[in-house]
Amino acid sequence: MTVIPELLTAAERHAAAFDQGALPRPPARGVAILTCIDARIDPDKIFDLAPGDANVVRNAGGRAADAIRSLAISQELLGTREIIVLHHTDCGLHAFTTEQIRERLAASLGAEAAAAAAEVDFLSFTDVRDNLRTDLAKLRASLLLRPGTRIVGLVYDVATGRLSAVE
Repeated sequence: MTVIPELLTAAERHAAAFDQGALPRPPARGVAILTCIDARIDPDKIFDLAPGDANVVRNAGGRAADAIRSLAISQELLGTREIIVLHHTDCGLHAFTTEQIRERLAASLGAEAAAAAAEVDFLSFTDVRDNLRTDLAKLRASLLLRPGTRIVGLVYDVATGRLSAVE
């Protein structure tokens, strides 16, 4: 069973009522949010954002190493001047080690995938707060982001919906 036909039908309903075609390209609030691909994380709801308010960059774990290119473009081409790095509890990259991810890929996709996975650091971690501190330091040290950019680190608790700050 596939969900894609259902999603395409929903997209048609969306297009029929769409009235936001005139939104400007730069985000109205001047902020970029880096977060995880986890489907439980909804930055628009968490921060009460409307369409066009923020750039949202997602990758597995919300990792800085995978996001600097997008954040640099967000700043230089779209004018963002603040960044929120939003990590969360119960993250899959906390539940699995890089080696376990590699083993799963090898088992399900075969030897060629195993060789390719051996070249990838899946950026798993053991402590969400320490992981977030590492990512904050990486962003603050990046030569591709504007000096003086306000970068805030937050952990979202998926069980309570609450945020806690990490310096």
